Amino acid sequence: MTDPFDALREPIEAVAPDPRFAGELLAALRDAVLNEGADMTTTETPARADYHSLSPYLAVSDARRAIEFYVAVFGATRRAEPIVMPDGKVGHAEVAIGDSVLMLAEEFPEIGHVAAPSGGAAIQVEVSDVDNAMARAGELGATLHGEARDEGHGKQGNITDPFGQRWMLKQAARRSSAGVASPRHGEAGYFTFTMPDDEAAKAFYGSVLGWQFSRGGVDRAWRIEGSGLPDAGLWGGQPYAGWKMMYAVDDLDAAVTRVRAAGGQAQEPRREPYGVTADCVDDQGIEFWLWQA
Repeated sequence: MTDPFDALREPIEAVAPDPRFAGELLAALRDAVLNEGADMTTTETPARADYHSLSPYLAVSDARRAIEFYVAVFGATRRAEPIVMPDGKVGHAEVAIGDSVLMLAEEFPEIGHVAAPSGGAAIQVEVSDVDNAMARAGELGATLHGEARDEGHGKQGNITDPFGQRWMLKQAARRSSAGVASPRHGEAGYFTFTMPDDEAAKAFYGSVLGWQFSRGGVDRAWRIEGSGLPDAGLWGGQPYAGWKMMYAVDDLDAAVTRVRAAGGQAQEPRREPYGVTADCVDDQGIEFWLWQA
């Protein structure tokens, strides 16, 4: 009888991998390295960071501490490991902030890579909550230049980080289901399932479609991750099971009046954390929301 284990004693012969498999593996490894440290529990699907026509490159006194600061304050994610020089100084590092890449290294006077004495030019960065980001920056040693203000161009605050860099923190625009910053009048701004039992719905769609859920800003409301829509949700505790679209309007009171005049129904507007809304039903019984930011 032939011993099957005899094959283990044969010389090893290299075999070319399947090209499709090799390509998929390379893409997966590249994605894992370039997006190392990404927080997979965030409530929004992060945009893939990339180099753009203009990408800042900072000179900082302590790159390791600077990276920690940008992660904590700006929600940055690390891109691979920093390149460390023989003397222990960080020669190059990258973090992703939103869809952009920020490069930094410690000071190297011999090649002119030094921080400006007064911080140099300021860099604007979008954050999800300007007030919280400024408070966190202050806790970590940044200098706050007054309080955040909205002077007609969105809420904004100014800081100088512990490494001498100047930043303008700007409130990030709320993303709509259409993927634009602010949906125009008549455009869809949100989609949600409505049902009495949100826990049962989460278990069902999680097992069937693999969706994940994060807590929303209203009781028993959940953001959906994995639906393919940038802004979708699930809302429990509702007396009816179904789904509803939310449409943006410039003037909610005027829109409610038009709904009623056209033969539909509209409840009185109410204020929510994300704006003013009104529950409506069209003249054929389809429910929807109107929303004014």
